[in-house]
Amino acid sequence: MISNFRRPAAALLLGLGAGCWGASAAADTVQMSYSVKLVGLALGTAGLQATIEPSTYQVEVNAKLSGMASAVSKSEGAAQASGGIAQGRVLPNAYATTSSNSRETRTVRMALNSGVVRAVEITPPFEEPPAAGRVPVTDAHKRGVVDPLSALVMPATHTGPIIAPAACERTLPVYDGYTRFDVELSYVGQREVKTRGYSGPVVVCAARYKPVAGHRPDRRSTKFMTDNKNMQVWLMPVEGVRALAPYRISVGTMVGEVVIEATNVQVAETTRSQRVQR
Repeated sequence: MISNFRRPAAALLLGLGAGCWGASAAADTVQMSYSVKLVGLALGTAGLQATIEPSTYQVEVNAKLSGMASAVSKSEGAAQASGGIAQGRVLPNAYATTSSNSRETRTVRMALNSGVVRAVEITPPFEEPPAAGRVPVTDAHKRGVVDPLSALVMPATHTGPIIAPAACERTLPVYDGYTRFDVELSYVGQREVKTRGYSGPVVVCAARYKPVAGHRPDRRSTKFMTDNKNMQVWLMPVEGVRALAPYRISVGTMVGEVVIEATNVQVAETTRSQRVQR
């Protein structure tokens, strides 16, 4: 979405939005606005909307540059994902993302079935044929995965308080249509935060990027992100569905630290009839 990011960092920023929405009898619509900063300077804005029902979900995100950054590059992007939830598992069905800058617009569409990738369409393609030295993506790499947005939908399987170490202890197997990577989260601690629409605790998780396939091991950006320990995601509770949502994401990149932080939070419980009427 932002042209200054290398592919591993950009992919990780999507996968890092590891908010956890648990299935419950009531559905919640979560809307969040974020500021995006690079080394403390305003870079752009982002928005997230997710509707979670007992057995289905829909997630949408958008991002664009603003201020001085927009004068240099007209970068923006949007993505959507949907699927099912069964027995504590997220089962993506569809994923689509469009990103554009001053040079080109690219669209990625992916169809899945129970965590298995069935079809991918990238227009225009990144490379044809794939570059030498890139780790091949096999059919085995496309099983048991989630797309970057469905990584935002993780049933909270732990008992007890929502804000707890167990919220972080997970690995996200992400496939973005081109690369396969894991995002490994681990517990760091807890903090108190305050923004419009929310004041209270968050759980702080450290994150590590683990490339699996589709990457070039010899590329400088891949090595940087693999060794990168300057990555965290802060998760806030969404009480209505016993859930967690991404409050703050920070990723060290080759051009400085990127911080995506919530500026506005809205959570609304909806009934099925209300959703049908929309």
